[in-house]
Amino acid sequence: MFTLIELPYAQDALQPVISRETLAFHHGKHLQTYVDNLNRLIAGTELEDLPLEDIVRRSQGGVFNNAGQILNHEMYFTQFAPAKENNHPVGSIAKAIDETFGSFDNFKSEFEKAGTGLFGSGWVWLSADRDGRLVITQEPNAGNPLTKGLRPLLTMDVWEHAYYLDYQNRRAAHLAALRAIINWQEIERRYVVSC
Repeated sequence: MFTLIELPYAQDALQPVISRETLAFHHGKHLQTYVDNLNRLIAGTELEDLPLEDIVRRSQGGVFNNAGQILNHEMYFTQFAPAKENNHPVGSIAKAIDETFGSFDNFKSEFEKAGTGLFGSGWVWLSADRDGRLVITQEPNAGNPLTKGLRPLLTMDVWEHAYYLDYQNRRAAHLAALRAIINWQEIERRYVVSC
């Protein structure tokens, strides 16, 4: 049985970037629905006792959609911390970003361009390949780069429910604002584990 993850911060800790109201709906309602649906769909099947990442790799249809959304949202919610000025990557992820994109500013520009350029609902990801090289991908709907042999590190949810209460149809403004709350220590941890 999967359960709703606990947030590693208070519900108002990400304001004004993500409002308490958005977080309550996004985490407490949307993610809870995916958890409930997945538990119902895998009950009594060979997937029931597998880790979430394995279910995402092996499933399709409704099971994949719900498992993918749980994994994506867990990575999304646990990558944030209260806002900091001049929030920048640290450690080996900072070096890898500079090597891959030329600079952190170039990375921000490419990442946000990928997020605003994704038609419809989905996710934009920064991932590492098997050699630790970084890549930005767009994944529609419940997609996760894990299914392509990549190790996901950082993601932005571009489904409208993630930002509409706070930003209406201004997806680009939402993505730019998220920079301030990325917990780069967590992204560094994910990168080091993946390499």
